[in-house]
Amino acid sequence: MSSFNFDVITLIPKAFELINNLGVITRALDKNLINVNLYDLREYGEGSYRQVDDKPYGGGSGMLLKPEPIFKAHYSIKKFTKSRTLLMTPQGKVLKQNDLMRWSSLDQLIIICGQYEGFDERVRCLADEEISIGDYVLSGGEIPAMSIINGLTRLLPGTLGDPASLFDESHNSSLLEYPQYTRPKIFNGMKVPDVLTSGNHEEIKLWREQKSLERTLDRKNNLNLKHENKK
Repeated sequence: MSSFNFDVITLIPKAFELINNLGVITRALDKNLINVNLYDLREYGEGSYRQVDDKPYGGGSGMLLKPEPIFKAHYSIKKFTKSRTLLMTPQGKVLKQNDLMRWSSLDQLIIICGQYEGFDERVRCLADEEISIGDYVLSGGEIPAMSIINGLTRLLPGTLGDPASLFDESHNSSLLEYPQYTRPKIFNGMKVPDVLTSGNHEEIKLWREQKSLERTLDRKNNLNLKHENKK
């Protein structure tokens, strides 16, 4: 089986040292299930100062990433047959579990990390998809990129010790995951539900399905109420 390739264009490659200490990704790297290749945008900068940013036309605060370095970095990456380029931006579509599952069938994800106040509009034409990880703004696209690397890597065969655990997780279906418990049976007066210690697998299955449905309805209704109150 060939490795899945993550090719990341970033102004802060050192930020990705963190992923070497994340259990799932570390195992995947050790097993050659993934390759994480970092492209330091500064190396593609212009002039003796390796300039990668400039002031926006028309005025405004902050600096924008110039198009030339990003295009050069993107062109330098070897493209696989099944490849997509993602642009990390707060203006993008919010990441969903289905996106990770869809991308897991590829051979390569090229991820462009934004920085500063954003990037020159012409960079957008490089991207197949524009992705955000939520309705908030971060200082750069590195954390969103690491979220994608982590989430997708977990889906690759051979990464998890127990592949069956993927099927019960929240967001793999339209329902949130049911409550789970471990030892001790009683903690601070809080007791594990009797059904889970009954040994009756059919009753446990029904209980989990019911709790999953209840949790989903409760939390999604609360979210809807919060949105309504903001209007």
